[in-house]
Amino acid sequence: MTVQPIRLFGDPVLRTPADVVTDFDRELRTLVADLEATMLDAPGAGLAAPQIGVGLRVFTYHVTGEGEGHLVNPVLHFPDDEEQDGPEGCLSIPGLQFDCRRKEHVVAHGQNMYGDPITVEGTARLARAIQHETDHLDGVLFVDRLDTGTRKAAMKAIREAEWNGVPVPTVKVSPHGVSLHGR
Repeated sequence: MTVQPIRLFGDPVLRTPADVVTDFDRELRTLVADLEATMLDAPGAGLAAPQIGVGLRVFTYHVTGEGEGHLVNPVLHFPDDEEQDGPEGCLSIPGLQFDCRRKEHVVAHGQNMYGDPITVEGTARLARAIQHETDHLDGVLFVDRLDTGTRKAAMKAIREAEWNGVPVPTVKVSPHGVSLHGR
């Protein structure tokens, strides 16, 4: 497992929908290990493959007291319409947090790194993390989900952030033949 550089807001890979994982091989297990190491090093509550430049539908999560693990090819279902509003941040938008509305409960169906079917159910912070990371797999950032006034403040803060405009890391070749920088 290797800690990888995290892609920052403005990198096109963060706006590109990720491809479905079809090969459950050693390279995928290495990707999951790298995601976990990078997430814990940051530290963060979750990290999606596009955030380290890999356009595959995989993420890891670690929500203290609520759950940890990984999910491949997630599909989300919401058992009710109950919502939560609370602070949310992103490792690709470092140092900034804004209140974001999410569903309170989520049921995520997907696979583990070996291709076995798994289901993860979450409420509160775990539900927020699962929705946030799945958004990354769809090319959506949490700032896209903010109300108009908060989004305007977020974009201003991003423009003024010290890290804004930092060059994008060199793109590596994916072991799965997927373009790391989009299609």
